[in-house]
Amino acid sequence: MKCVSHQQASQLLHNKFVVVLGDSIQRSVYKDLVLLLQKEKFLSTRQLKSKGELCFEQDCLVEGGSLDRMHNGTAYREVRQFRSDHHLVRFYFVTRVYSSYMQSFFEDLRNGLKPDVIIFNSCVWDISRYKSSWLENYKENLHMFFTQLKRNVPQETLVIWNLTMPLGKSIKGGFLVPEIEHKASHLRYDVIEANFYSGTLADAYGMDVVDLHFQFRFSLQHRISDGVHWNAIAHRKITSLLLEHSAQAWGVSMPLAAVADTEVGAQWPANENSTPTERHPLRRNYSYGERQFSNDCWPSDFLTNPAPHYLAQPPLRSGFDYRPPNGHHQQNVMRRQRVRLHYVPYTHPKYRH
Repeated sequence: MKCVSHQQASQLLHNKFVVVLGDSIQRSVYKDLVLLLQKEKFLSTRQLKSKGELCFEQDCLVEGGSLDRMHNGTAYREVRQFRSDHHLVRFYFVTRVYSSYMQSFFEDLRNGLKPDVIIFNSCVWDISRYKSSWLENYKENLHMFFTQLKRNVPQETLVIWNLTMPLGKSIKGGFLVPEIEHKASHLRYDVIEANFYSGTLADAYGMDVVDLHFQFRFSLQHRISDGVHWNAIAHRKITSLLLEHSAQAWGVSMPLAAVADTEVGAQWPANENSTPTERHPLRRNYSYGERQFSNDCWPSDFLTNPAPHYLAQPPLRSGFDYRPPNGHHQQNVMRRQRVRLHYVPYTHPKYRH
C-alpha cells in the first residue's frame, strides 16, 4: 500500500495544532498520528488495545482514563496530548456528538489555542447507548454540533468529519453492554444510515468529509475479530488518507511512498467473522494520470472513452517537495479560502478528455 512517511507527516504538520475527537477508533487515529510524527513505525497490538494509559509514545494523559475510574459507561472521559517543539496533537474521547461535555470542549476552543485541523467522528455510541429510536436525536445533535463548530472555529481551520467504518456481522466491544446486545445484529445497517445523514449534514455546513466506510469496504481483512476495531495497517492507511486530504486542502504536493504489509511489526489475526472472499478480496487498481484508486467495477465511461488525456503537469522533485517555514500560518502554508470538494459518495471521479 501507499502511505505517508514520517518525514512527510512531520513537515506537513510543522507548527500545527491538531485536535482529534471521537471513540476508540479515533483514539487509535490519534495514536498512529503521534507515532508517525516521531518514527517510521506501526502501532503494536498492545498499543491499539490499550486505553487510559498514563503515557503513550511521549504523550501524557491530561484528564480521565487511569487518573479516574476506568469503566465502559457513557460518562467515561479521556483527554490526551502530545507536544513537541513543532507539533501539538490533542485527543478527546467522546460518546455523543453533542452533550454538556462537548459544550466544555467549545469553551476550551473559545478561550484557548485555535486548532489548525479538527478530525472528528461520533456515531456508534450515539446510535446504540442512548435511545432505541436514535435517528431524530442523532440528527438534532449533529445540527447543534456543526452549528457550534461554525461559531467557535476560525474559517481557516480545516474540519474533517470521518464517516464510521464498516462493522462486522457479529460484534463485541466496550460500548456493547449486556443491555443493548440485542442491537448488535442490525447495528452495521444503522451505521450506514447514520453515515448518510452525518456526511450530508457535514457537507451542508461546509465541513470536509472523509468516507472511511467507502474506503475500507473491500479491506475487511484488516478488521479484527471483535467486528469493530481495525489493525495497524488499516490505521496507517487512515492516517495517510487524512494527511493526504489535508495536503490537498492546503495546496501542498505530497507523493506517497509504497510500503509492504510485511513491514508491520505486529500482525493482527484475520477477522474470524469474515468470509474467505472478504479476507482476500478481488481488487483492481486503476491509474489515470496522477490519480490512483481501487474499485470493484470499471468506470462508467470506459468503453466510450478508453484513453483519457491530461494537460502536462510540471515534474515533481524527488521526495517531499515542500518544507513549511518556521513561521505559523504563513500564506503559502494554509489558504484562508480553499477549494472544498463537494461530498458525493460512491461515485467515480470525473476525468478530462
